[in-house]
Amino acid sequence: MEVAVTPKRLSRIFFLRAINTLIVFVGLLIFFAFFSRYHVFISARNLRLLSKLAPDLGIVALGVGMLMICGEFDLSVSSVLPLCSYVFVSLLRLKVNLILIPFITLGVGALLGLLNGLITVKGRIPSFITTLGTMMLWRGMTLLLSHGYQRPFATSASPIFCNTFTGKILGILPVQIVWFAVVGLVLGLLLHFHRFGNWIYSTGDNKEAARAMGINTDMVKTVCFIIVGVLCAFVAMMQALRLGSFAATQGIGFELKAIAASVVGGTSLTGGIGSMVGIVLGALTIQILENGLILTGVPVFGITAFIGAAIILFVILNSYVERKRLR
Repeated sequence: MEVAVTPKRLSRIFFLRAINTLIVFVGLLIFFAFFSRYHVFISARNLRLLSKLAPDLGIVALGVGMLMICGEFDLSVSSVLPLCSYVFVSLLRLKVNLILIPFITLGVGALLGLLNGLITVKGRIPSFITTLGTMMLWRGMTLLLSHGYQRPFATSASPIFCNTFTGKILGILPVQIVWFAVVGLVLGLLLHFHRFGNWIYSTGDNKEAARAMGINTDMVKTVCFIIVGVLCAFVAMMQALRLGSFAATQGIGFELKAIAASVVGGTSLTGGIGSMVGIVLGALTIQILENGLILTGVPVFGITAFIGAAIILFVILNSYVERKRLR
């Protein structure tokens, strides 16, 4: 006997998936707190470091996760990020008006996301193929423009940017983690409490049914691609200001880590299922797992194997929970 999947049932699935991730997240915190060398994992220095680095992947993962709920993927984030960073640093070096620089950089990210969306929905091309191609295209353009060289700049010349994107609150808390929380809150409200969020879930769950209900699925997907591009540009500015330079290697590996964070957070690879809380927890789990393994003495080359195993285990666990709850 087939059981209807009601909104109430789906909300329980989202909650249970996030709870699964939360349990593992807390378990990892406890494990690494006790087993890292000299308990350095819970040292103030390491926690401040995590607060600076985790938002880089986390903010990108928020957009990628929302796009996955919509039923699409974006592999080009690892190339959009350094290209936007190059634009940002070039504008600073050219002494363009400081007020215009962030808007231009975010605009470039939005444009790249728009191109991904239009090619995917208008060309009827799987987003995996579209963004695989643009990933290589934007990376090639970045290397061509920069010749592969770093572009250092004096962060002291733009203190307003440094304080806004990489400063500290009360001299203790890195502002990056605050930006992560703000972006997560805004996207969470959009996804779970706004009509557009319902359109995202409907589009990812069944595109044809969503169209029959009058939802412009092409527009929904394109907007989600634009959100990913804007978030990549935002992270590009944060990274450039923290490092004090542009590097063509910025963001390498982010495309797979962002997908991994979303999957760990309970987002379905087939679309229509996921939550912003889960994505946040997934991103933090990936970062803590990576950081904790290094501090416990695991060889750097073996960390990827642990993350890969974690992804497989989470997919199996979430699939099992989903089957049990829908019976």
